[in-house]
Amino acid sequence: MSFDSLGLVPALLRALADYGYTQPTPIQLAAIPPAVAGHDLLAAAQTGTGKTAAFALPLLQKLSTSGQTMTRRPRALILTPTRELAAQVHENLRDYGKHVQVSATTIFGGVSMGPQINVLRRGVDIVIATPGRLMDHMQQRTLDLSGVETLILDEADRMLDMGFLPALKRILAAVPKKRQTLLFSATFPPAIKTLALEFMHNPREISVDTPNAVATLVSHQVHPVDAARKRDLLLHLLSVDSRRQSLVFSRTKHGADKLVTYLNASGLRTAAIHGNKSQNARTRALSDFKSGRVTVLVATDIAARGIDIDQLPIVINFDLPAVAEDYVHRIGRTGRAGMEGLAVSLVSHDESGLLHDIRKLLKQDIAINPVAGYEPSAPLRLDAGAPRPKQGGGGQRQQQRAPQRQPRQGKASTSARPNGYAAPAGRGDHAAGNQRRRPNQRPAAKA
Repeated sequence: MSFDSLGLVPALLRALADYGYTQPTPIQLAAIPPAVAGHDLLAAAQTGTGKTAAFALPLLQKLSTSGQTMTRRPRALILTPTRELAAQVHENLRDYGKHVQVSATTIFGGVSMGPQINVLRRGVDIVIATPGRLMDHMQQRTLDLSGVETLILDEADRMLDMGFLPALKRILAAVPKKRQTLLFSATFPPAIKTLALEFMHNPREISVDTPNAVATLVSHQVHPVDAARKRDLLLHLLSVDSRRQSLVFSRTKHGADKLVTYLNASGLRTAAIHGNKSQNARTRALSDFKSGRVTVLVATDIAARGIDIDQLPIVINFDLPAVAEDYVHRIGRTGRAGMEGLAVSLVSHDESGLLHDIRKLLKQDIAINPVAGYEPSAPLRLDAGAPRPKQGGGGQRQQQRAPQRQPRQGKASTSARPNGYAAPAGRGDHAAGNQRRRPNQRPAAKA
């Protein structure tokens, strides 16, 4: 079946042909017809299967065929968890919409609000935004969402997992209730689906894979190694072919920076992308990686959303993710567009429990192959009680805090000085995540 059979207008078909797209992917086949018909959608498909085109093409068709309006208010809002994903969606919209008169802009943090305000004042059809910066514009009344006809949430599960639910509810209250809502994501856990259904109208549910499915063209390997020798093993693996593009995942931003320093000192062209980097630095690192000027990109989970490279041959987990579902998102960066990919994980003894969770989620064994000369001093445990990294040590938030010292009898208590500072609006993902906060305060991550 071709795109011609999906009811798309000739201008969109011409753009697809310009880029050599002739056969729709399964998610596009399933999602485009009901989206064009105006239905709400709750669509799940693994990363790299063409989710963006599945919502971008119906949106462009709707806006280009319904006639121009006299208002400058945006008619569509696309929400993404990260700046990189927003930029990627914007790029795709420009490509697919090259032959139609539909305008779009991005709104995210890390850059000045001034140029964004100027574009909004001139008027734009589509706004692609991260929740944090969108809320900034709403609070300053530089953005009017009352004209939104279509709301799209891309990577919706990640936005909710990142703590954006309060922001999403405020955004939903600002857009008209009479609208079309499309949710696309690689994973839709039951709890996320329940929340999503609260603000949708009789959505059509689409899933071209089982929940949390992984790319079938990706091979998985685990190399057990002592934590102290992980860096050496990583350098050994990367040095086998120093020209091969490799995406390396670190659990923490500080850990990513340390890896970049180590690998650059070893002669490998390496860059990092994470929330503490400025937007210009993140954009430059991603551009250098795509162009080949940098062969190794070290990333954190959230910042890696939006990395879209069709022929990325390998993903290396220097640290296993604390949440098994994030493994699906990580390895979804390889094995795309019909190409084979390789997912390699360097696993120390204290990460055995995380490996157990991943194997349970995937419902398959992963080959465990020690590398000669880097064999671990203790074997990995694969049972349910296997050890895990201590909370707070691997970049995760500590669950238990030491009790606060009580003031002496008869002396007034004074306010404690905070150990961190307020991150400016729009700083990177979890930009304030390492600050100490009072119990029960869990602000949303920054995109």
